[in-house]
Amino acid sequence: MNMKIEKKYIPLANYFSATTNPTITLQFTEIEKIMGQSLPNVAYLSYSWWKKTKAPAKHYLAWTAAGYAVKHVEPKRYVVFVRIEPTNDKDNTKTNENILLIRPAGHGDANSLSNMQKKIEGESDFFLYGHGERLLSTQKTRKQIIEWNQSGHSLILLAILNGQHVGYLMIEGYKAHRASHRASLRIGVQNNSQHKGIGSLLLKKAEAWAAAQSISRLEVSVLETNSPALTFYKRMAMNLKAFAEKP
Repeated sequence: MNMKIEKKYIPLANYFSATTNPTITLQFTEIEKIMGQSLPNVAYLSYSWWKKTKAPAKHYLAWTAAGYAVKHVEPKRYVVFVRIEPTNDKDNTKTNENILLIRPAGHGDANSLSNMQKKIEGESDFFLYGHGERLLSTQKTRKQIIEWNQSGHSLILLAILNGQHVGYLMIEGYKAHRASHRASLRIGVQNNSQHKGIGSLLLKKAEAWAAAQSISRLEVSVLETNSPALTFYKRMAMNLKAFAEKP
């Protein structure tokens, strides 16, 4: 009988499914960032929780379904996973590669998202807020995530690279029926994670979600002096309308 993965562990299962790396080492905090939720207390206290592979437990399916097993656990610090199922790759000697996961933000991501927004804005000259200017609390961000997830016309996507939150994309729709086919975009990626295809994948995921919500027009405002962003949007543009603004 096939068992279903618990909902809270689905992002972790997607993370393992996105790679064939021979070994994966994740800090406990990184696992929680991937999940968007806290691990149960027993995960911090018991080595055996990580080694379970039988019902009624189901959490282990997050990695075993993708062909991984737990090799080592350093309590309250990190877990080492190893691939036990062979891949179709002819090159079995390849080194570990980057693992990128895109998923919707949940209320448990509020603190990480607010900190990431402030970090990204502080690294760029093209956001409205500069370094240290934005007053963005975890509580306010959590409220925004919950309201947007319930709205059906707005969404926040997170980019998670090797267990770390490194980028986001916000799709903000309109309540007015006459504008329900439109939504505005805001996107940000940390400087040290750029040029890895993260922005492109975020935008593709956003377009797929928008299409499912019958949103046919995605809009973004870009300063005309922000040539990297203008180039990116023009290269990616399908149903995207970019408006250049003067500084």
